[in-house]
Amino acid sequence: MRILTICFVILLMLSGQTDANDQSLEDIKITLKLNSQSKILLTGYIAPIGDVVSDTMKDWEELKNLRVAESEKYYDASVFRDFLPNKPVSVGELWKVNPTGVITLLKQLHPKPNLELHNNAGDSRGLWACLRAFNDLYADIAFRIHAEFVMKEGWFTPSQFTGHLIIKRDEEKVVFFEMYVPEGTVNFDVNRITPGATISGVGFCPKMELRTGMKNFPDNVKFSKHITQNAAERALILRFYKSQQINWVQPDQVLDIVKAQQKPIHAISINGPLFDESC
Repeated sequence: MRILTICFVILLMLSGQTDANDQSLEDIKITLKLNSQSKILLTGYIAPIGDVVSDTMKDWEELKNLRVAESEKYYDASVFRDFLPNKPVSVGELWKVNPTGVITLLKQLHPKPNLELHNNAGDSRGLWACLRAFNDLYADIAFRIHAEFVMKEGWFTPSQFTGHLIIKRDEEKVVFFEMYVPEGTVNFDVNRITPGATISGVGFCPKMELRTGMKNFPDNVKFSKHITQNAAERALILRFYKSQQINWVQPDQVLDIVKAQQKPIHAISINGPLFDESC
């Protein structure tokens, strides 16, 4: 179910552009490691859903009472090792995340996480990470994960889980980790099985996260090699959605471009975003 109405006029052109910083850093590769002896304490939190949900879901007690499964839990470093690449990588380089560690962490939020989304258009599943930045002491890994929670009467699908894993390189330990559902007018989708049919709805959860370390820690670190957070997010989203490879053009610009390139216009009306799993 989609509740936002977006109208774009586009040219059907695929964008092959890359971030300039990526190219300048391709030849500098580092190896990322974690010490298996260290323990990491994560705090988890799910804020009450409240009334910010579709009318068809307001009487779903299971949804209204959704809370974190465990507010605190210790993990071996091996769980976070699943976020690391199995070879040296450069800034801006992407790799697939091992799902085993991710499932382990998601169970702290809900006992039945699922990475094989039940309602999938074909390019939404996946777990990807990117080396966003590093210096002599630290390495910052950005990631994006699509997952859902299997409930007794249906499914709860967040828009995405995004976050950072920061490693202290000389000690090979985790110094910061966050995995959370970003804020937004709508940031989750739900499907509920009823006697008559499976119904859909959307809503907003103000906070759903796992975290360790000082919240402002990444902002206080100066990295010698890096790409911007926006560049990392862009690289990650391109791994999920082919629609993001389209060169979208605003309506007031399209006529001049069409005249110059002699290409057809396609107008599309969309009831929802093309960049996450919130609907």
